[in-house]
Amino acid sequence: MLHIRLLMCSLIYPLAVAAALAIGSMASAADAPPGASSCSGCHPANAGVATPVPRLNGRDAAQITTAMTEFRTGKRPATVMDRIAKGFNDDETKAIAAYFAAQKE
Repeated sequence: MLHIRLLMCSLIYPLAVAAALAIGSMASAADAPPGASSCSGCHPANAGVATPVPRLNGRDAAQITTAMTEFRTGKRPATVMDRIAKGFNDDETKAIAAYFAAQKE
């Protein structure tokens, strides 16, 4: 009887861990504020991607907020970011910046 319990635990535990990890990764994607997912079309999430578009993950939130504000007001030259930034108000911009600052990998 004890052997059966040990066998069952050894089979169920890895499944429970896998389920918890899957739920955790879904929660982090669900925690992204509205609009943040649109950034991934140009800004790479992976540090190993070679692109002139800067990576946002782990960047200081104040830097992201300042850049978005400068794009929105025309103070910073842009190809498309000036138009994209105009679609977000200050609170949305701060939420997106905080989200990307918290993404470490």
